[in-house]
Amino acid sequence: MITDAEIQNALPALGPGNTAVITGAASGIGLAAARRLALMGMKIVLADIGGARLDDASRAVSAIAGDDAVLAVAADVSKTDEVDRLADRAFGAFGEVSLLMNNAGVGDNPGKPWENRDGWKRLLDINFWGVVHGVEAFAPRMLASAKPGLIINTGSKQGITTPPGNLAYNVSKAGVKTFTEGLAHALRNEPGDRLSAHLLIPGFTYTGLTEGATEKPAGAWSGEQVIDFMLESLVKGDFYILCPDNEVARPLDEKRMAWAIGDIIENRPALSRWHPDHKDAFAAFMKG
Repeated sequence: MITDAEIQNALPALGPGNTAVITGAASGIGLAAARRLALMGMKIVLADIGGARLDDASRAVSAIAGDDAVLAVAADVSKTDEVDRLADRAFGAFGEVSLLMNNAGVGDNPGKPWENRDGWKRLLDINFWGVVHGVEAFAPRMLASAKPGLIINTGSKQGITTPPGNLAYNVSKAGVKTFTEGLAHALRNEPGDRLSAHLLIPGFTYTGLTEGATEKPAGAWSGEQVIDFMLESLVKGDFYILCPDNEVARPLDEKRMAWAIGDIIENRPALSRWHPDHKDAFAAFMKG
């Protein structure tokens, strides 16, 4: 397993004393990231909806990093003024930010495409616009620092293969994928090329979004496993951080994604994987 020294040598942005800002930091992947980066000696800004969970997370991370190295900020990422305030507080407390992890998200299913406009807007405002707001608030100042930096946006495999079940969530994560791809290109063309963007694509992970589960299912990874995999992928220079889990290895993910793009190339029906006329062909494709 890669050591902290190897990670920090390859990624100066994660060096001791540098600052990481993490949204959705009160639980799941966000809290796992905060703990792991605190162990690496980074200063941590935790952002989430205010309340007991954020307070508990702050105490847990402070026990690792010390009270002076942790700042908890109640912020709703769907609101630009609150994300701007988060940036002001982060830069005000610690001077500079070298890692922004736009991780906040919700999974509540608002329904069919013609239902519940307010629910759709709320989900998109958090999952997609929350990422945009984070980039708008932090990227200009991170670029101005002229120091190495990372922006990591949390996407989803559902934003790539778009399975039936929660269309609004799929739309939001497909937007995060496309936005992050364009962000990475834009940052590469900035003078110095010091700030990079990356798309974290978790597999089945036990988080606050895991429906109906009070303990980690056997097939799921923990948030800690996702963050360890993320750090190893960043050291390799990966843009797409495609995580496996205890049920699905990368070759299976690759086949599912290849079939999804094949719908366009082969002019099959949308979501043909779930279409009765194509289920046998899909099964044969997956068997190789």
